[in-house]
Amino acid sequence: MSSMPGLGPIPPVWPTGTRNTPRVAPRVLAGLVTVLAAIGVHLMWVFFVNSAAGQRIDRAAFEGAAFEQGRLWQVAQPVLNVVSYALVIGGAAAAVLIAIFRKRVLLALELLALIGGANLTTQLIKDWYPRPHLLPGWTGPNSLPSGHTTVAASVSAALLLAVPRRWRPVVALLGAGWTIAIGLSTLVGQWHRPADVIAAVLVVLAWGALICALTSFHTMDQAEDELRGNLVWKRRWPYRLTPTVSTTSWVVGTTMTALAAIGLTVWIVVIWRLLLASPDVSDYFVTAYGGGAAGVVGFTLASFAVLLVVRQATGAPRSVEI
Repeated sequence: MSSMPGLGPIPPVWPTGTRNTPRVAPRVLAGLVTVLAAIGVHLMWVFFVNSAAGQRIDRAAFEGAAFEQGRLWQVAQPVLNVVSYALVIGGAAAAVLIAIFRKRVLLALELLALIGGANLTTQLIKDWYPRPHLLPGWTGPNSLPSGHTTVAASVSAALLLAVPRRWRPVVALLGAGWTIAIGLSTLVGQWHRPADVIAAVLVVLAWGALICALTSFHTMDQAEDELRGNLVWKRRWPYRLTPTVSTTSWVVGTTMTALAAIGLTVWIVVIWRLLLASPDVSDYFVTAYGGGAAGVVGFTLASFAVLLVVRQATGAPRSVEI
């Protein structure tokens, strides 16, 4: 690397088209995640809403929420009260401003589409998908997916896609935690069943992955913009060759996935036991409630882990990792 008197090192000249052209494979993967998440939403309805066995398990979890509800509601109610139009507007504005500050105007528009599309999709599913009355004494319209959970997850996902690369693992963790808090609070208050919450998370995952699949030159992480601050303040050129997804992102994503696997395993085992057991068993409803909560935690952690890795892969510059 050469230098000039008083100017410090001269940055290397990157060959045209080597750093900001979106990769094909990660975008294909993002498209596959979109399709699988959409199928997952449908399957949640098929089993937990459109079958007697699924309704029985989801209903048991709903009724099991009465266990220690008074004490838990003291924590859950304030959490749910935060979800409002102000949260949607504020979260969307924050994500858009971050994208604009990073000179990603097209990404800002896509983030608005993510939040609006996810929440509109949730409402349309509630209207279009029926809830047949397959159990005695159980009536009412379809409540799948959960609107509150969709709001929390969509704002969190938009922020995850908006922030710079180095901040995304932290935002993924915080976003997953916030979404879990909202989802579990709807269970505690008996506002929703576990399947409603999981379906909402999958709706947001589908939209988030779709935005990643549409990554273009104007929405990816352009290396020269991300590192300009280092050039100004340090007068150095700190580029370094690394994989498409940083080690930190892999560690965070893998940890979230491992914890998700535990929750999902518990949920599946509980479902299997409930299918074979009689509702007359004393701990039937509490078991269903606990298993449903584990499923919510597992699906949420897994969804944000996938979205983190997909966003890092689709947005990565070809030559550098920041």
